[in-house]
Amino acid sequence: MFERIISLENLVVAWREFRIGKRSKKDVIEFGDRVEEHLVALALDLKAGKYRHGQYTRFIVHDPKRREISKAPVRDRVLHHAMCRVIGPVFDRGFIFDSYANRTGKGTLSANDRFDAFVRKCSRNGSRTAFVLKADIRKYFDSVDHETLLHILGRRIRCERTLGLLHSVVSSFETSPGKGIPLGNLTSQLFSNAYLDPFDQFVKRELGVKYYIRYADDFVVLSDDVGALDRMRSRMDAFLTQNLGLTLHPEKTRIVRFGSGVDFLGKVHFRFHRVLRVKTKRRSIRRIASRNESSYIGLLRHSRSHGLVRILRDILEQKNVLEEVCVNPSTKPSGAWTSRA
Repeated sequence: MFERIISLENLVVAWREFRIGKRSKKDVIEFGDRVEEHLVALALDLKAGKYRHGQYTRFIVHDPKRREISKAPVRDRVLHHAMCRVIGPVFDRGFIFDSYANRTGKGTLSANDRFDAFVRKCSRNGSRTAFVLKADIRKYFDSVDHETLLHILGRRIRCERTLGLLHSVVSSFETSPGKGIPLGNLTSQLFSNAYLDPFDQFVKRELGVKYYIRYADDFVVLSDDVGALDRMRSRMDAFLTQNLGLTLHPEKTRIVRFGSGVDFLGKVHFRFHRVLRVKTKRRSIRRIASRNESSYIGLLRHSRSHGLVRILRDILEQKNVLEEVCVNPSTKPSGAWTSRA
């Protein structure tokens, strides 16, 4: 496994995957100018046991919550991609079906579709009341214990040199002694799923939960028995605390009745439709107005947001006309646009 990770062929493919969407970044351009030299040196350092993970650059983003992103040097991020290309499938085969974060063929859209399907089954097409346990793990990425994580990784990975490489990546970042994985690493996405896999197995195998969906550190359980959900919550919290050193967020973990709308992964779900969360609508308008991110319109097609789509299309059209006028001052905006403006 280690030889597959450090092979030049794998490193080259990892570099090509890594640079997608980052070609204009200064550090990526500098690495790309001498990419062959950098990749060969990386492979030789890994083979000789001389590789050391670089220092992180930390910065704050608001999307919409305040988050601290930790960015590793390009050299290390390329290695992260190379590792995940080889190790990722080994873990993915063992994950439960209804874990949806950062997995091929999954994602928020699939998780939302699955949630709607579970609601129909649990409520027997609306003939009985369905209840939803919505849960969130408190400070999840900051609370991941390095020793526990490496133990979980070691259950699937038998190659000693690969485990040594994993140890160097895990130990390269701390929020407190022996804890924390960085927001920003591709490996962190794999580690976060692997770390909660024992919890997924507990929920499905020991608790026997049928309607369970997890996306990163958010998960939901559906049932027509509110008392059963309350008992599950206590047992889940106990398992997380005793086995993984995690706790459920006291304010974000609650049991709600499905019917007046349930917020899950950015959508508010009703029996026959779903709509965007109000905060997501406002963020979509701000981003399209400021950065011309037309991809948001594609996102809206999966919810009942026809009015919002019209507003966003108007914003995009106005921006395009303004850009054309700036490039060619003789261009006059069309009457239809000026009347809306």
